[in-house]
Amino acid sequence: MSTVHEVAALLPDPDRLRADLRALAVLDAVIGGDPRFCEYTFDPAWGPGEEAALMNNGSGDDFSVQFTPAGVLIRGFDHESAMSPYGTDDEQVWPGVIDEVPAALRPLLDEPSFYDEGIDALRVTACLWRETGDTAWRTGSAITFPADTEDPDGSGFLFRLLTDRSPEAVQSHFEDYYERPVPLDAIHHVLTGRPLTLAIAGALNPAALPGSALLQGIAAHPEVASHLSGNGDPTLARTDPTN
Repeated sequence: MSTVHEVAALLPDPDRLRADLRALAVLDAVIGGDPRFCEYTFDPAWGPGEEAALMNNGSGDDFSVQFTPAGVLIRGFDHESAMSPYGTDDEQVWPGVIDEVPAALRPLLDEPSFYDEGIDALRVTACLWRETGDTAWRTGSAITFPADTEDPDGSGFLFRLLTDRSPEAVQSHFEDYYERPVPLDAIHHVLTGRPLTLAIAGALNPAALPGSALLQGIAAHPEVASHLSGNGDPTLARTDPTN
């Protein structure tokens, strides 16, 4: 059985996690070609002093990773999980999932977008957190998971690119999601934090040509723009080699 307990042992430290999530947002924006419909996004101005990485697969599953001065909170929701509030008799969060979230991070769960109209329960089946200064990721310690599934809280499914951060895993995901080949060397280039050049953008999405409306739209996305050059000043006419 795979649960948040296993995920907690595999997650990187918060700085590495933040960099990985930013890279996924950049890759999604370029490969997909329209940041408005991306699965992975990153909001550097989620709130005062807060950043948030978001995943929404368009099929009812989503997660949020909120980075704050007090620490990091990860909330995941698998709509098919038996632990979903929609699957319980009282339409409430599964016991133990968020009960131990520390007071400093608890207000992050009050975000209105994490609730659905008509149900007075947080959209969550898996939750992890790490307070500033802590050395490990934490989860609910007293959760009784349903015994009839290998991924009862959806954490293995939701967070698979956060626990397997290899270029091959990321390549496989985006090729499956967008149903077309994506070059591994370009994936690796972005995952290692190198500037997103026009050559790399073109390799990830052949429609991203210099001067194209597609590239202009991609560059307008703040997370992508910050990767277009090392100093955050994107030059759309660059034609750097992929290496």
